[in-house]
Amino acid sequence: MTAPEVLTSTRSSTGILELNRPKALNALDPEMIAIITAALEEWRDDPEIHRVVVVSNSEKGFCAGGDIKVVRERALEGDHEFGDQFLQAEYTMNAMIANYSKPYVAIIDGVVMGGGLGVSAHGSHRVISEKAFAAMPETAIGFIPDVGLSWMSTHVESAEGIPLPAVAKFVGITGYRMQPADMLYSGLATHFVPSEKIGDFTDMLIAESIDEALEKFAEEFTEESFLNQHRTVIEKCFGHDSWAEIEAALGQCEDPEFVDLVWDLLSSANPASVVATTELYTANAEIDSVEKGLNNEYAVGSVLRRQPNFPEGVRAVLVDKDRQPKFDPAKPADVDPIQYRSVLS
Repeated sequence: MTAPEVLTSTRSSTGILELNRPKALNALDPEMIAIITAALEEWRDDPEIHRVVVVSNSEKGFCAGGDIKVVRERALEGDHEFGDQFLQAEYTMNAMIANYSKPYVAIIDGVVMGGGLGVSAHGSHRVISEKAFAAMPETAIGFIPDVGLSWMSTHVESAEGIPLPAVAKFVGITGYRMQPADMLYSGLATHFVPSEKIGDFTDMLIAESIDEALEKFAEEFTEESFLNQHRTVIEKCFGHDSWAEIEAALGQCEDPEFVDLVWDLLSSANPASVVATTELYTANAEIDSVEKGLNNEYAVGSVLRRQPNFPEGVRAVLVDKDRQPKFDPAKPADVDPIQYRSVLS
């Protein structure tokens, strides 16, 4: 008998979600989303449950994203309704986590990308180890950063004590891989616990409380953040509303190493996704709820999923894995932003 893809249990006064699809690096599929949603609904109203913790049963990481290959397969058959329903269910779950009335603790001891951020970043506590790294590489597959991250990352309090929307926009557009110091600096992560202590930390927070466990095991992370080191140039280049303005700023930038990095990160990105992502982050930085942010992601994503660049990007990265996508248009300058801007609220 096959074990569920998410194992749910309760211990002491803690509801436990164990992501249990290790061969797929816990890529979220509809079954996993349904299990998580049902458990959270049950525990939300259970007075015996005081907190929820989500962990991974994979030694390689937390969650590598959503199972987007099946969305591509259905789209190629002309069935876009499958993708619509998949993402509606996922985004409903993301909003539930963001608004959860009890502490929700995500423990990230490895890779977390895409949909994995949707089941972790909206929690009250995002605990990482030195093995953690995060990215939203959706522009490379012809899509946009979603699962509420385009809203959360532009509103969350950073180590500077304020949100850093231009930094969030840089990360979202380029797919930059955030290291532990970047995750803590940007506000994506809230605490650091060394990997060798993660097991003891988890046991203590389950048996006692999150505050006691953090007091005993959380440490300062001393490495410097790239995002902090380059915040000034990031804000000069990415602190604009449209991709055309960002590209112009990059052309005038006096830090050639940073510019080279940006173009290297964007070398395999879908130009339409770059333009659409810029429009999305600009809009979501100005709105006041994760639900509205998710609605904007759904609206822009619905347009992109129905365009040929989406199946082509997923093919190049996740199916054939040749990393040789053929996108049309081939340059962001040839992409009309109005098609994406017009569906945003």
